[in-house]
Amino acid sequence: MAVDSSPPPPPVNEKFTKSLEFIEEMTKNPDSVQESVLAEMLTQNAHTEYLQRFNLGGATDRESFKSKVPIVTYEDLQPEIQRIANGDRSPILCSYPISEFLTSSGTSGGERKLMPTIREEMDRRQLLYSLLMPVMNLYVPNLDKGKGLYFLFIKAETETPGGLVARPVLTSYYKSDQFKNRPVDPYNTYTSPDEAILCEDSVQSMYTQMLCGLLLREEVLRVGAVFASGLLRAIKFLTIHWRDLVLDISSGVLNPKITDVSIQKRMAGILKPDPALAGFITRECEAENWEKIIPRIWPNTKYLDVIVTGAMAQYIPMLDFYSGGLPQACTMYASSECYFGLNMKPMTKPSEVCYTIMPNMGYFEFLPHPPETEQVQSQAVELADVEVGKEYELVVSTYSGLCRYRVGDVLKVTGHHNSAPQFKFVRRKNVLLSIDADKTDELELQRAVENAAELLREIRSSVVEFTSYADAGSIPGHYVVYWELSGGAPGGEVMERCCHLMEESMNTVYRQCRVADNSVGPLEIRVVRAGTFEELMDYAIWRGASINQYKAPRCVSYTPIVELLDARVVSAHFSPAPPRWTPERRG
Repeated sequence: MAVDSSPPPPPVNEKFTKSLEFIEEMTKNPDSVQESVLAEMLTQNAHTEYLQRFNLGGATDRESFKSKVPIVTYEDLQPEIQRIANGDRSPILCSYPISEFLTSSGTSGGERKLMPTIREEMDRRQLLYSLLMPVMNLYVPNLDKGKGLYFLFIKAETETPGGLVARPVLTSYYKSDQFKNRPVDPYNTYTSPDEAILCEDSVQSMYTQMLCGLLLREEVLRVGAVFASGLLRAIKFLTIHWRDLVLDISSGVLNPKITDVSIQKRMAGILKPDPALAGFITRECEAENWEKIIPRIWPNTKYLDVIVTGAMAQYIPMLDFYSGGLPQACTMYASSECYFGLNMKPMTKPSEVCYTIMPNMGYFEFLPHPPETEQVQSQAVELADVEVGKEYELVVSTYSGLCRYRVGDVLKVTGHHNSAPQFKFVRRKNVLLSIDADKTDELELQRAVENAAELLREIRSSVVEFTSYADAGSIPGHYVVYWELSGGAPGGEVMERCCHLMEESMNTVYRQCRVADNSVGPLEIRVVRAGTFEELMDYAIWRGASINQYKAPRCVSYTPIVELLDARVVSAHFSPAPPRWTPERRG
């Protein structure tokens, strides 16, 4: 009989006992919890215009709900959402007043999607946040003995014609009373002051957060950002601005470029002359050797807290380079529509990350992916009935009034925690390119190429074929689009105009990332020599593709294919200026 030689788990901290017991309770009989959640939702919203449309007659059981209420997309709900945005306060989707809209990173018609939410949802989201540290403490104890260096930012918000604010979910959270008035908790202490997190100028915010992280470098136990791309931007910021930061630390005087009054006041009580620290940072940075810079400057860092699943997986090698291979913890799974669940083994390898959906957060259904037929209505599977090894598209119903809404996430069932299924995030459905919060699908990319290619007509040239990939090797990452041309050879100025027009043709999320967030770099077009895409087809057929069914991929990620394309590049061109972007007013 084999003996388990793995070390026993650390003892449970009494502070977290109730939270861990709650997780166990929720996951032992998730089907019962789901049944109760749906009944509560249907009772709460029974008199809404949307549910009355389907003649439920007050029924709160799953059978009635699933047989009468359709599975929908954002486009199906857009008329109702627009009415709310325009000021209609009647109970359209939800019996509780819609308090604001959360803007999705996905788009509809080139604009961000608006997800209605109610004040009560903030408490539900806060509940999930409260479960993260109890789980993490099982794997990394003593996190109350130091601080977290997290780079957190608010993003642009707007107001709908009806007066409701529309903003990203994390911006909503950081601006909430729950965040601003959160109780002192040694397990959740940040080096970044709230004034820096809430500063609307992303450069001033980043500078201040990095400065405070350096001042408290020996107290830092974990380093993080929401996405891997955000943490890499912070490290890149350090490589560019370390001299200015050293000057502030040495003199005890804040850089005059930091003009935010609230930051100035807060930093006046924090920043003191520290020549020894300034000298240390100078020695670490002046040689411009950035390998293992995170543990070199923050030597007590136990792990990185970043999302590295889905499109963010492309950044893992760079995180390893800067961190010396520190563990990368993905703690929770959430979206604008709903907060879903948490990672019960947060210190596992990024490739093995899976999330346990908490059945109290919403009502969840799963469509087999790909669907067996076009008629998806009858194919939805309950949370408790998904099968290990299969992929599903997530469908959610929320207390805020979304009913049987297709989120667009494709998940794979990997196992169970107690009786609750665990899921690996596979991808966003239909997303072709993504660097940060941007999500570009094939139709949008095709349209952008066609618009830009119009500029080639004047020199009697045209695009024969194209493909693309998200280049994560630069910070920030950027889109690379390969063009094979016929006819005249365009000059550099024409190609730069093509790059710029492609960016102008992208959706508002992409343009915000380029202009306001600085999280996506200038788009690049690489012109390849004639015959390159025939070689690409030959390579695909050699690898087993059918010659009759082959079509040029619109996005590539397989390294040998990228290398094949790059070996045939004859010229490369970048967008010379950011695209136009202003926060959209919805109406």
